Amino acid sequence: MSALRFRGVVLPEGEPRDLYVVDGRVTYEPQPSAELVAEGWIVPGLVDAHCHIGLDEHGAVPEDVQERQALDDRDAGTLLIRDCGSAADTSWIHERDDLPRLIRAGRHLARTKRYLRNYAHEIEPEQLPEYVAREADRGDGWVKLVGDWIEREAGDLTPSWTRDSLEQAMKVAHDRGARVTAHVFGEHALPDLIHSGIDCIEHGTGLDTGLIDTMVANNVALVPTAKQLNNFPGYADAGEARFPKYAEHMRALHARRRETIGAAYEAGVAIYAGTDAGGVLPHGLIGDEVLELATYGLTPEDALGAASWRAREWLGLDGALTEGTAADFVVFEQNPLEDLRILKQPRRIVLRGAVVA
Repeated sequence: MSALRFRGVVLPEGEPRDLYVVDGRVTYEPQPSAELVAEGWIVPGLVDAHCHIGLDEHGAVPEDVQERQALDDRDAGTLLIRDCGSAADTSWIHERDDLPRLIRAGRHLARTKRYLRNYAHEIEPEQLPEYVAREADRGDGWVKLVGDWIEREAGDLTPSWTRDSLEQAMKVAHDRGARVTAHVFGEHALPDLIHSGIDCIEHGTGLDTGLIDTMVANNVALVPTAKQLNNFPGYADAGEARFPKYAEHMRALHARRRETIGAAYEAGVAIYAGTDAGGVLPHGLIGDEVLELATYGLTPEDALGAASWRAREWLGLDGALTEGTAADFVVFEQNPLEDLRILKQPRRIVLRGAVVA
């Protein structure tokens, strides 16, 4: 394969350089015969840390739809996806060099009749460790729990699991080298999840100061899915006739969402960008998610880092584009740190050393 040359400012370092791609790897050693492909601002491949390849609002989708979802994400500059729960087997994507790198969390684990139909293994607390072991072995190092959902008798969000079942489940996952994350909208499920040793919280709109401090101390990450939080009023409207208490609760969580997530950011919780694509939201929204995160108080550098170099490191890949790292990056015509809207207009996308878009 002939060498490729890219010229521009390489983020996050911010240094103007000539970057070369040889055999799928980055090098800064001059390659005299290299073709100049693009100039601009060069950003390590974008990351969607909460995405659902293989799902739509009704459940699992076939492989041709999975492919389209992955391509939509890739063409938006997302080159690494943490698939945060899918009812479909998407492992075949690992064999496709033209599709984003995929880290699968297996299928959601939820309480019986307390989650979206056709999405999850629906089980009871005493079964949780067994199913965590199963999904840890099936996935790529993550397991996804549904931490809370509407409980019909209560008419509101309630915790899905007992503290004992969570503590056993965390040990099972960690013994297998897997990390655990959980969907949580409300307040009441969070203490047991965080104190039992969970690694990440999704959404997190029910956090308070004490739990935020514990997250910092225990290195628990947060993926707010800021675009998804904008749907809370719609969920409240849809549930109001049957569950008025839930509807009121969701509106309250929505009203203080920026204060809540902003407090976590100010306290030093590690925050990463995730679109929650694949259910009600379309794929390819990573630029919109970063823009939304910035409205929660994140600096442009932190908002972009949450969807690029910092997220890559968190998920076990190279963050910065240093000598010898995988050539996964996006070139933008303008500096995205001066205007995050440019993230929605990638100029060139390079994945595994090949220009794919």
